[in-house]
Amino acid sequence: MRVTEIFTRTSKTAPADEVAKNAQLLIRAGFVYKEMAGAYAYLPLGLRVLDNVKQIVREEMNSIRSNELIMTTLQRKDIWEKTTRWDDDVVDIWFKTKLKDDTEVGLGWSHEEPIVEMMKQFIHSYKDLPVSLYQFQTKMRNELRAKSGIMRGREFIMKDMYSFHATKEDLDAYYDETIEAYKRVYDRLGIGDDTYVTFASGGAFTKFSHEFQTICDAGEDVIYLHREKNIAINEEVIDDAVKELGVSRDELESVKTAEVGNIFNFGTQKTDEMDLYYVDENDQQQSLYIGSYGIGVTRVMGVIAEKMSDERGLVWPENVAPFRVYLVQIGEDPAVKTAAEELYGQLEAKGVDVLYDDRADARPGEKFADADLIGIPHRVVISPKTLAENKIEYKARISDQSTILTRDELFATLGTTA
Repeated sequence: MRVTEIFTRTSKTAPADEVAKNAQLLIRAGFVYKEMAGAYAYLPLGLRVLDNVKQIVREEMNSIRSNELIMTTLQRKDIWEKTTRWDDDVVDIWFKTKLKDDTEVGLGWSHEEPIVEMMKQFIHSYKDLPVSLYQFQTKMRNELRAKSGIMRGREFIMKDMYSFHATKEDLDAYYDETIEAYKRVYDRLGIGDDTYVTFASGGAFTKFSHEFQTICDAGEDVIYLHREKNIAINEEVIDDAVKELGVSRDELESVKTAEVGNIFNFGTQKTDEMDLYYVDENDQQQSLYIGSYGIGVTRVMGVIAEKMSDERGLVWPENVAPFRVYLVQIGEDPAVKTAAEELYGQLEAKGVDVLYDDRADARPGEKFADADLIGIPHRVVISPKTLAENKIEYKARISDQSTILTRDELFATLGTTA
């Protein structure tokens, strides 16, 4: 893609009311537009990042045999009344509205109840189990305070997954398999080293649930770490968990974190409340076991932006960056322009996503500053000087030094063939 084809432009300033670093950088770099507190539009660059995050999550959920679908945002009142969670005293973050026929409906903040209701049409026998379903869905939560930029919003994208099982043992096994899939997700997103499987307050069936917490100064949570034993405990359950795990509180280190995922073992409570059962091999009606598993897609993007940035701008990991290469053409010499166009075509033909800064009215310093602000992993420069040497100037975003490479050396650096 060419910079001149993108309608957005970078900015030196962010909205005065935006205090979160992740949102400031994402707004300045042209990834998001702030509609209001807690609600952001994702612009072309931001959408590319979200699509990359989604694809990593999608591949890992598919690897554990989950089926992708998409549910509706509009949700029926009667479904949620079965579990008492329509009541504002039970769930206080509903957005509720009415249809033209005066029917009261909710805008989905979660999909546990609707998924269970839907599965009454598809689960009848033990032969129908196990089943796992996931979606990427826009959630709506009427938070009292929306803060931390896109790390905590009233409207956000979540991957939520639900699994249905005939036995506790089968759910437990899948639950553990999901934990490993989540670890692979965060590794591929570039935050795995700082992300911990954390003991948190329990689901309906177990004393503890599990959160995935990433060390982040802008996070809203505090967890206690035992790095040697790889134990992490949310502050809210610290006393119970310390007793359960047999560790001393003095051994634990407190750190600020952001929750990037969570998983719950609901046992049979949710399906029992909603009258979803199956018939076993002996033609007897049995309760189903259900697990619920979430990853905040937009929140993860915000956490990456918050953690992986410097004084010049964003520093995206390769797997989530909107483009791999930022190609800069310096000067309007026809030979330079021809060489830049040729390299652009070669890289694209090799499957390398390139953002080509072909602006005629931008100074070299502006182009370099934008490359750093946008945070693309590799910067490549074609100029009269490099062209005279039949070389290319290359710099990694994480490096302060540039090097002069041949075209073949550049291809090798990018992991492509000549």
